[in-house]
Amino acid sequence: MMNLSMRQEIGIELGGVVLPGDLVCPPRATGLVLFAHGSGSSRLSPRNRYVAGHLNHAGIATLLIDLLLPEEDVGLAQRFNIGLLAQRLQAITDAVCGMAQPGQLRLGYFGASTGAAAAIRAATMGGARYRIDAVVSRGGRPDLAGHDALTALSAPTLLIVGGADTEVLHLNQRAYGWMSCEKHFEVVAGATHLFEEPGALEVVARLAAGWFATRLAGPRQDAPTGAQETS
Repeated sequence: MMNLSMRQEIGIELGGVVLPGDLVCPPRATGLVLFAHGSGSSRLSPRNRYVAGHLNHAGIATLLIDLLLPEEDVGLAQRFNIGLLAQRLQAITDAVCGMAQPGQLRLGYFGASTGAAAAIRAATMGGARYRIDAVVSRGGRPDLAGHDALTALSAPTLLIVGGADTEVLHLNQRAYGWMSCEKHFEVVAGATHLFEEPGALEVVARLAAGWFATRLAGPRQDAPTGAQETS
């Protein structure tokens, strides 16, 4: 059973490979956010670890886990294999739910770059033990999830894009138009793709913590039937 007061290094075995992860569960956490990293990144990403720290401070558990082993994380074909990444994220989510008491934690996904596409697709796949209650994308490629996944997505979703990341901004705007779930679009003025500008990543962390804190607390809500844009 998951210990909700510890920082743990875990390994989840899927199809003959063991994927390493870092799990942090603050006391009395009501939600768990799984991080899906972008192409060429890993659970050691300083940007995602920074955001995870803000979520932990807000009382939200986090799991940063590699969806690909180092020897797999080579070449664009593998890094952009959204189907494989989504399947692994779904299987990891199901495995984590098996470690915790049923219904103990509400679940969210935080995706960056290609990880955002995997998170969105995995959120529509669901599982026997869980549903995803919130999704946040940081500089993500939700368009790579595909039209069918974006239109089927029911989890409240926040897209965060740098204002100077013009190509990704355009792709996010197009994907946003396809989404029919509760949704919100945030542009961080002056920020580029990695949000390296002073204060930019802090804005991302604050927005993500607020989105998850609201949607991973309290009683579950039925999935919305139509688009709802939030302020």
